[in-house]
Amino acid sequence: MNWTRKHLLGLEGIERDEIITILDTASKFREILDRPVKKVPTLRGITIVNLFFESSTRTRMSFELAEKRLSADVLNFSASTSSLKKGETLRDTARNIEAMKVDMVVMRHPSPGAPHFLADHIDGSIINAGDGPHEHPTQALLDLYTMREYVGNLQGKRVTIVGDILHSRVARSDIWGLKALGADVTVCGPSTFIPSEVERLGVTVTHDIRDATVNADIVNVLRIQKERQSGGFLPSLREYSTLFGINAARVKEMKPDVLIMHPGPINRGVEIACDVADGDHSVILEQVTNGVAVRMAMLYLLSMVQASKRVEESDIIAEVSA
Repeated sequence: MNWTRKHLLGLEGIERDEIITILDTASKFREILDRPVKKVPTLRGITIVNLFFESSTRTRMSFELAEKRLSADVLNFSASTSSLKKGETLRDTARNIEAMKVDMVVMRHPSPGAPHFLADHIDGSIINAGDGPHEHPTQALLDLYTMREYVGNLQGKRVTIVGDILHSRVARSDIWGLKALGADVTVCGPSTFIPSEVERLGVTVTHDIRDATVNADIVNVLRIQKERQSGGFLPSLREYSTLFGINAARVKEMKPDVLIMHPGPINRGVEIACDVADGDHSVILEQVTNGVAVRMAMLYLLSMVQASKRVEESDIIAEVSA
């Protein structure tokens, strides 16, 4: 098994073989989701806390469903109803979680690096479910899984990411994952949405939407993240839609088998037209389904690392006792 990490904090630095292990494992769990009985006892006895400090629909529901499909014991934490409202620090929250003997924590937080902080303070495994504009590794993994299901080996495939690259944690994780698998990545958007020196990640930058998409095998469309902006990035959403929106006319100029993706939630009529989001090239709903399988795979792999560690500790104790 090419997975030995205790946590999934991001895709930066993840090796190709590790990603392949996750995707291959997800394929096995994807088959389970098509069965009449979709529940397996794989994580029976494992306790998982979903620690969400930001609003979430798809990611939180997907993780919770994955955990329950694997028969884990699940606790859901909401920052709006927690002791954080009373002044408790993140470190104190972490120490209390540790005291409850939790095995895994799925964490979303508005501050970059928060899951890394938690990983340094509790013994359980941490999965980053999005830390501010930094990374969103499981979204990238489900994107990679969906791409591979439709186009096969991603080596040399042309993938274009369009939209708000600057504020997107999905874009960063996608880039790390795609580059690890050998894809050619182009990012496209207004200059205000392109991070400085992003070329250092090994991507091509363009502000011409036709140039970015006409020969692409896959176009991943990102949402305009208005909640992370202080203003001044765009003259108007209408202008953005005119210059960078993915509509039927633009799709006709693309390759006939182009794949259209979107991590959600969708701003229909802004970054993507309704007829494209619901059209034949779109695999947006498949991404949602695949997300459950990918998260099941990730939970399973981390549990295997924990089990291996417990066996090693038992062997050491037995050897010392002897």
